[in-house]
Amino acid sequence: MADSPSYPVRDGLRAAADVAAAHLDGVAARPVWQPMPEQVRAALLDAPLPETGRAVGELLDEAERRVLAHPMGNGHPAFFGWVNAAPHPAAVAAGLLASASNPSSAGGDHADVPLERAVVRWLAQLVGFPHEIGAGLLTSGASMATIVAIGAARHRALERAGWDVREKGLAGAPELTAYATAEAHSCVRKAIELLGIGSRALRTVPERVEKVGDAGDGPVSAGMDVEALRELIAQDRAAGRVPFLVVASAGTVNTGAIDPLDQIADVCGSPGGEGGVWLHIDGAYGAFGAVDAQMSARYAGMARADSLALDPHKWLQVPIGVGALLVADRELLRSAFSLVPPYLRDESGDALGWLSEYGIEQTRQFRALPVWASIAARGRAGVAADVAACNETARALARIVEETPDLELAAPVELSIVAFRYAPAGVAPEQVDEVNAALPAAIQERGAAFVTGSVYQGRPVLRACVLNPATREEHARLLVAEAQAAGAELLVGATAH
Repeated sequence: MADSPSYPVRDGLRAAADVAAAHLDGVAARPVWQPMPEQVRAALLDAPLPETGRAVGELLDEAERRVLAHPMGNGHPAFFGWVNAAPHPAAVAAGLLASASNPSSAGGDHADVPLERAVVRWLAQLVGFPHEIGAGLLTSGASMATIVAIGAARHRALERAGWDVREKGLAGAPELTAYATAEAHSCVRKAIELLGIGSRALRTVPERVEKVGDAGDGPVSAGMDVEALRELIAQDRAAGRVPFLVVASAGTVNTGAIDPLDQIADVCGSPGGEGGVWLHIDGAYGAFGAVDAQMSARYAGMARADSLALDPHKWLQVPIGVGALLVADRELLRSAFSLVPPYLRDESGDALGWLSEYGIEQTRQFRALPVWASIAARGRAGVAADVAACNETARALARIVEETPDLELAAPVELSIVAFRYAPAGVAPEQVDEVNAALPAAIQERGAAFVTGSVYQGRPVLRACVLNPATREEHARLLVAEAQAAGAELLVGATAH
């Protein structure tokens, strides 16, 4: 065997901790984001496979220069992009310990199994979702949680129809239908496709539209039209189809809008009830808003869902790679996914079985420790204060937008997402749309603030998301100033054409 450099464990881990700490300490003093130099990109992309090993210190030096020096930007308080959080220091530290332990959290008699079950319970308690032990699990993200939930819903619906989908597959099975608005996250359609149901089975439910503002001429407030949902389900049943799933949102990724969850639950029926339609709530981003006392009433009905997807790696500031699924009935997950091969023996005496019986993954990452640390470092009160701070900053940003010439809100602000656009008076809508489509990249390249764009109701918008409790009104004002300046420059260029 070829010689390799020695790896002094203590020195290497201490050095890594120092590099990470220096990075986190210096985030606010650096530009939010800057384009990666082409030579650095090429060095990473074309790096040759090394023939011999290198010392840990040398590797850390290179990682600091070539990787940490060119971040996505989501640790910076002036980062308003996508739904990506700044990592909580306690969760970062706990992630190192989880990696050092490196178990497979599929099951067995080791600490990560009861810790995961406790953490899942904590998540349920934070958002007010009923919980029986074992009724949920941590996943790689809400996309995987959604696949697991819809897989369980498919299994339950076909089993009630007398069809064993695990044995027979979908060929010849009753025709299933599902329901969501156009604002549903793309992972819903991906899950429907992946599970063999087909995207044509996913019905688009219209959104209700309300005018807001004193004169009734403000931005529109959208949410699922419950009567339209009821009618679509009735039509499909009359045609001999099997409505099996409704996906509602506890905070859309475009605007943070919350669907009328209680009314939708009325249409679907009680969780697990005979004849009911499985209600899955996408709370990946927004469900944690329930801990904000000012917002908790908007989540009425969330506790009535059959399943709820969450992303601790969003508002809880856990490093990316941790989602969660909560369910009303744990046995529905186990019946849909349990498969224990002979080489896996459960000698722990745990009647709940292995965590891998409740989802798709067999070898599972030790995700519970960073989640545990992120919550335990703050407690319920601290988590609630951080979420409320983000919502307050978003409301401040909305007020500033409304007070600022040449800017307008594109949608009401419910949580910590603000959709707005650059819209100077007297400029044709087509030209406004052209400028707004280019505006996010222009703001990003300036380096002072970072915001992403989206399309809402057919028009380009700036979409600012506040997930970092360190983001304050001063950063909101900075974003607005950058949007004004970059928008004016783009408009001059568009007019010159």
